[in-house]
Amino acid sequence: MSAALTLYFDGRCPFCVASMQRLRGWNAAGHLAFVDITAGGFDPASLGSTMAALNRELHATTRDGRVLVGIDSMLAAYTLAGQGWRVWLLRIQPLRPALASLYRWFACHRYTFSRWLGYRPPAACDGATCTIGSPFMK
Repeated sequence: MSAALTLYFDGRCPFCVASMQRLRGWNAAGHLAFVDITAGGFDPASLGSTMAALNRELHATTRDGRVLVGIDSMLAAYTLAGQGWRVWLLRIQPLRPALASLYRWFACHRYTFSRWLGYRPPAACDGATCTIGSPFMK
């Protein structure tokens, strides 16, 4: 059985990784699957999208193939993880345009917010050695 929702996230973004780890922890029923878009071999064409679009906003696909973007993907993920109450504001239709804009602004600055909030880049491992630091320093 495939997951009800697959989330496509930026594995180089410390805040994003921490958020996906929280969702994984709440995913006791197994409704969610996670794909790191920075992993080798990932092809955004399978979603009918581009890396630029995936880097702008969180994307998700439903079991029936629908693509959800931004706050729609967040609402679906938190609801399926039994945490819908955490994102209840996203359900209020008059607020959705403003919240979507705010989300897009946050997503655009997610690396800066990661630093400000104290999130650190995930360890980069190559074989038997791992380093902690900027994922862009190779």
